[in-house]
Order: sequence, then structure tokens, then C-alpha cells
Amino acid sequence: MKTTTKFLLIGAALILSKTGFAQNQDSIARKVVAYAADKFPETRTFNFEFSSSGPYNFTSTLRGQALPAGRVTNWTQARASANINFIKSKNWILGTTFTYRLTSLTAALNEPVSGLTSSVKEDFQYHSSSLNLAYISKLFNKTTIYSSSVSIDGSEKKFERVRGLFAATMLLKADAQTKIGIGVVVNIDPSAQLPVLPVFTYEHHFDDGLVADIALPRNIFLRKRVFQNGRITVGTELDRTSFYLYNQDNTGRTFEFNQVDLNNGLIYEYRLWDYFILTMKGGLKTSLSPRIFDRNKSYNDPIFQAKTDPSAYFNVGLSFNPFAKKRR
Repeated sequence: MKTTTKFLLIGAALILSKTGFAQNQDSIARKVVAYAADKFPETRTFNFEFSSSGPYNFTSTLRGQALPAGRVTNWTQARASANINFIKSKNWILGTTFTYRLTSLTAALNEPVSGLTSSVKEDFQYHSSSLNLAYISKLFNKTTIYSSSVSIDGSEKKFERVRGLFAATMLLKADAQTKIGIGVVVNIDPSAQLPVLPVFTYEHHFDDGLVADIALPRNIFLRKRVFQNGRITVGTELDRTSFYLYNQDNTGRTFEFNQVDLNNGLIYEYRLWDYFILTMKGGLKTSLSPRIFDRNKSYNDPIFQAKTDPSAYFNVGLSFNPFAKKRR
């Protein structure tokens, strides 16, 4: 999903600043990269984050059988990512992305279950690397970006899965107040929740300085610049946690844990020392259908599935954006 998210952000980057695409064509690729980096920390050159959730209750099933209710007492995650672009020419962007996550989890069922480990206190490592290529062109006289990516991920033990992605995003409208784009992302991955994902981006500047910033299905935001170097955002965004599990049964199979989170709340960003961005987030997190499934099978065929109560969350991050001083 992180690679998928980056494709959604590249699509969102089509909705450029007020200058749009009418300027020097040689600067288009640079503007796409700069615009995405201004909006989304995970697209910046370097990004470091720490997240934590409050305790929450859950119910679950294992192979279709209901388990006793349980409680997660600790959930934290440290995340680091890097985006390096080798080529930014008139029409091409070639780059690579590296992501590392360390997820710490403490959870237990309220009642013991015979033959089943009823509690877990463990750290899970996940890493992903991808090679990304984007081509900027015209379709029906509309600026369009075609993107492709090949990625490989795994754990601290071994590499696990090779994935492929293709995306196309078209800019429909771009004026001083409103920008609109549409597109599609195709996942070449048997574990993908949605093999084909539509993309819609919308940005509107109101007279009072508020900005409606929508990049579906990733986020719905309302932003406003505050003070000289700050920006505050209220809204909703999707995030995802995944990692691989071993020794879950006697078959030697590898399983994958996958959880999509809906984060509702506030985001505050502040520019430090010209090019560093401090980001703080907080609010209410709802996890959508956490599940465990065989790595070689479909996401829609889980052996374990849970429903969770909402919980409070907090996130703090620091990112390096080489375009920050010019845009703010």
C-alpha cells in the first residue's frame, strides 16, 4: 500500500500551483516532485515518523470461529523512508523509494484458548524498496502522467514479495482557484485488496485562505497557513500497517498481517531551518478489518480477522524537503 500511496500522491501532484503547466516545459517534472513533497511527508527526500495509539478493545475470528474478546494495550510504530530521483527531465522522472517500519504490539485475549497463544508482545520489522518511472505527456490535449513501479518487500529475515503497479492520472482543470484530476491505479499483486483503484484529486482555494485538498481515496483535508512557517490541517486520511509472520503453525508457511487505518484529526506542520519540516498529528484512529492471510493467497481469504474499537493516536515526524524554502 505504501507504494500504491506514492502513486496516488504522484497523481495528486498533477494539481500544481497557480502557475500550472503553462511555464517552461523543462520544469514540469520538477514541479510535480516539488508539489507532491509540499503536500505529503512520505514523498519527501527523507522522512522519519513515530506513531502511538491508546489502548483499545477488539473482537476476532480464527478460521471462521469466534475468539474471546481481547485488548491491545500497546501499539507503537517507527517509520523511515527515502525518495531519491535519478532523472527529472522534460518528460521523465526515474527514482527509487526505500521504506522501513518497526511495529511494536502488545495484545491479549480476555480468556485463554486451548491450543492457541492468547497473548503477544513482539516487534515486527518490515521493509520495502521500489524503482519508479513516470512519463509526462498529453492525452486528449490534457496533461497526463503515466507511472509504473516494481517493488520488493520483506522482513528482517528475508525478502517476501515482488509487486508491480501502473497508474495514469489526467489533469482536467487548473486555474487560480480550482484544480481537478482523475486517474486509475492497477495493482499487479495477488494480495491487493483492490486490483484496480480509481483516483480523484481536487483542490480549491477559498477567499479566506482556506484550501480544500482532496486526494481520494487517500485523504480529505481542509488546510490553512498559520504564522510565517506553519500550516494546520483538519480532516481524514488512510494509512496502512503490514508485516510478515512466521511459525504460526506447523506447515512452515509465511503469513501477512494487514491493517488499514482511518485517521481523523488535526495535523500541524512547521518549517525548520529552511528545508526541514516538523509534523505533528493527533486524533481518533479506526482500524478497518485487520486480518492475517497466507502470503501466497488472497487478502480476501484471511485465517484471522478482527474488529476494533476506535482509539486515540499521536504521530510526530521530521522530514527533509529540498523545495520547502521556495514554496513557503
